[in-house]
Amino acid sequence: MSPAIAAQFPRYQKIFRGRQTARSLHFLGLLAFVIFIIVHIIMVTAERFPENMGNIVLGNGGKGTSLSVAVGLFVFLVITVVIVHVWATGISLKRPRLTQNTLDKIIMPVKQTLFKKAKSKQQFYKSEVSPFFRVNGIPPDTKEYKELVENNFANYNLKVYGLVERPIDYSLADLHSMNKQVQITEHFCIQGWTAIAEWAGVTMKDILALCKPTQDARYVVFRSYQITDGDEFYEVLDLELVKHPQTILAYEVNGETLTIPHGAPLRLRAETQLGYKMVKWIRSIEFVADYKNIGMGQGGHREDHMYYSRGAGI
Repeated sequence: MSPAIAAQFPRYQKIFRGRQTARSLHFLGLLAFVIFIIVHIIMVTAERFPENMGNIVLGNGGKGTSLSVAVGLFVFLVITVVIVHVWATGISLKRPRLTQNTLDKIIMPVKQTLFKKAKSKQQFYKSEVSPFFRVNGIPPDTKEYKELVENNFANYNLKVYGLVERPIDYSLADLHSMNKQVQITEHFCIQGWTAIAEWAGVTMKDILALCKPTQDARYVVFRSYQITDGDEFYEVLDLELVKHPQTILAYEVNGETLTIPHGAPLRLRAETQLGYKMVKWIRSIEFVADYKNIGMGQGGHREDHMYYSRGAGI
């Protein structure tokens, strides 16, 4: 079920004949745990309750533990769990930004330490391409984007700027004239669904070679024509992630020109990331030293408005 494991070892999930079988087994395992806990609590309370509570909590073998002490211990543990749960839930609801940033400070260093050297090896066969690829998000409804659609994106220009030696504007013709990379990979959505598709486009490594980021550039901002919650949709990737060989600007999906629901004329495919980082309807790409002054300073639209973690690696 883990996207990180599936990305590193794409054949592994075939043992279970697909992710859904693994999910079903996981759910049955969850039910088994729940049943075990219920039965275990019944056995502890129904059979020598004072002795069992003394043994579990005090570690004294249960000798000399009275019924009142056993009940007191049981009630204390239950109340403690409830209080901690209510307290933690209250903080996360009242101060979601604090919770988001605190968890990132704890989790991100651990993830980077454990998985820094892990590299995606996704490459599926055409026979494995999903018959249906779900899409999320509503296409842009701005005048600028509608005019591009009416002209079949003939006037489209991708602006690459910021901390680069050579700011460049690319037309679709320019992008199509560059080396074309094709990759069949699995998309992991934070909502839980997955799908396999064949994507084709220009690698970001080739873009980097042309625009030449300066030494101060640490992050790459992918901006979209989409306006969501009143703000421009954007996402930020570390420069090292952008250098990954499977990070591309896709203009084709399954051998056909990218459709509007899939992000036409251009969308990001970063196969080491969850789906919400793969910006559709790309308008521009900016190289920056820091992202704290962009949007709400969290490193992306989902991070700004929905308190997602900026670390979306699979």
